[in-house]
Amino acid sequence: MASFEVIGGKALKGEIVPQGAKNEALQILCAVLLTDEPVTISNIPDIRDVNKLIELLRDMGVKVGKLSTDTYRFQADAVNLDYLDTPEFVAQGRSLRGSVMILGPMLSRFGKCQLPKPGGDKIGRRPLDTHFVGLEKLGGKLTLEGKDFYRISTQGRLHGAYMLLDEASVTGTANIVMGAVLAEGTTTIYNAACEPYLQQLCKMLVRMGAKISGIGSNLLTIEGVERLGGTEHRMLPDMIEIGSFIGLAAMTGSEITIKDCQIQELGLIPDTFRKLGIQLEFRGDDIFIPAQEHYEIDTYLDGSILTISDHTWPGLTPDLLSVILVVATQAKGTVLIHQKMFESRLFFVDKLIDMGAQIILCDPHRATVIGLDQRNRLHGITMTSPDIRAGVALLIAALSAEGRSVIENVEQIDRGYQYIDKRLTALGAQIRRL
Repeated sequence: MASFEVIGGKALKGEIVPQGAKNEALQILCAVLLTDEPVTISNIPDIRDVNKLIELLRDMGVKVGKLSTDTYRFQADAVNLDYLDTPEFVAQGRSLRGSVMILGPMLSRFGKCQLPKPGGDKIGRRPLDTHFVGLEKLGGKLTLEGKDFYRISTQGRLHGAYMLLDEASVTGTANIVMGAVLAEGTTTIYNAACEPYLQQLCKMLVRMGAKISGIGSNLLTIEGVERLGGTEHRMLPDMIEIGSFIGLAAMTGSEITIKDCQIQELGLIPDTFRKLGIQLEFRGDDIFIPAQEHYEIDTYLDGSILTISDHTWPGLTPDLLSVILVVATQAKGTVLIHQKMFESRLFFVDKLIDMGAQIILCDPHRATVIGLDQRNRLHGITMTSPDIRAGVALLIAALSAEGRSVIENVEQIDRGYQYIDKRLTALGAQIRRL
């Protein structure tokens, strides 16, 4: 396994361009299975999870052509359904969380799909119930083989249905939408996710010929069509990476400009960092973060301690809470971080405590951070990256810390962040891949 050696305590400076959105890519790439016509997608991030999904599509028989460093053309006119019964497919599906996104399009277009329980981060329970319950309401019949292999099929076309989702799952909503666009009749999805990535998927499907109304709300209405055509699509910049760079600038006292951010799609992210006392300036579609010696956490109007928590869109994405927690360790003041969705995502704070941070882990979902106000800098240690988001949070901590840190298992970071060591080195960071 690879490691990063980080020499911290250095201010960075310069401009950085965020990669394409990882969470959007996993949905958009699977949508190419809905048509036999070419689909061109640009701003695709060159990261492990996305590359493994592209490899899976290619092995399923999708024609894949790389047009430039971030642009691919896909054509699913000869999908090999027999490949889904091979040991190779099972191994690929188990290793990649994004493999779950083939369920909706495969069932919708080909009438069947099978899938082993997908892999991915060990951040707590991530049930697939919303996916399967929604697809079953459209007419899919689910069979469970053992504890972790699923088969779903339908006789003829899927049919439209009304459903009220028990959770506003982004990937669950996406799978149901991709199942419904080719179904017979009208599908109504209430309590649908409405994240920008889901909006991007719906807009792409509409360009392909789908009939979807309510995009951007939690009530989607889909009139099924006979077939979809090809299209071109450009993905949004990754909001998680943008937030990570804001946190990095604050922790290291750096002056950084983040380019081409699509600020209107960032939701609460800029204001959440402002609550930590971080100064941001919008310059067109760029975000400028000046070098700050200190930043102070807000309190509520009555003086009580600020709580920052995750929520479904338009609430704060859970993927940024690890970074926000790290940034708070060097702020002035105290904040309660409440991670509602995943019960294991805060279990990296022991490493921050070993670095000198003052954190009380209240329970699996909540941690209280007492900021050090830059008076006592973190110090370098050897640590292991447990998941994508905790991994980049630990990298930010190491870059702000005094001395040498080693971060092991950086393959987790590579799953979600494109050439992160090279891009940060260009800003003046000292990172060496071992």
